[in-house]
Amino acid sequence: MKMKCLIIDDEPVARMGLQEYIQETDFLELTAQCENPLQASKFVNDEMVDLIYLDIHMPKVSGIEFLRTLRNPPLVILTTAFSEYALEGYSLNVTDYLMKPITLENFLRASQKAFEIFQMKKYGARSHEHAYFFIKCDSKYEKVLFSEVTYIEALQNYVVIHTADRKLITYITLTGLQEQLPADQFVKVHKSFIVSIARIKSIDGNEISIGSTRIPISRNLKEAVVGRILGNNLLKR
Repeated sequence: MKMKCLIIDDEPVARMGLQEYIQETDFLELTAQCENPLQASKFVNDEMVDLIYLDIHMPKVSGIEFLRTLRNPPLVILTTAFSEYALEGYSLNVTDYLMKPITLENFLRASQKAFEIFQMKKYGARSHEHAYFFIKCDSKYEKVLFSEVTYIEALQNYVVIHTADRKLITYITLTGLQEQLPADQFVKVHKSFIVSIARIKSIDGNEISIGSTRIPISRNLKEAVVGRILGNNLLKR
């Protein structure tokens, strides 16, 4: 399940930067990008988006003014170069606040926070239903707990689901399977590999260790992948 996102910012460079970040984040999907809130109204009113990256300082209608007009707003992450608006933004119950220029690390931190809220609202009381899944292996349907999975490997039109004691081969593409996995528990690190975040033992250069297995990280995904894995769990000096 992906979050459908909307960018509202009058600066083309800022919109382009956010678009690139969203495209690199596996639990986000860009619905549209708008130069001003007036263009964005139809997407919000028709409930076509789950998350807005909203600039504050815009001509005609500011991001704050636009936010006040929404009766039932989606999740909102404010983006601005002006720190004095932070308190006012939080009084409107925004999810987070990003200062420009926005780094990928900060973008992922705020977006992951929004995604966790999104999942809690969407699945909340039904979370127990998402503790396992079934896959067809040959003529049998095998039950697999999400917590059992260590990593998943693509094999043409098949995938191999690795657990501590089983290898399950099923007819599905890696992309098709990824769309059905909880994005807060799994991350795609390479065109051929998805890994369980909880099962990662270490990250060394362009490789992840899960048990005795070393899995490559794609160069173009590395910054986003490492940011997702570390999240707010990296202890600092």
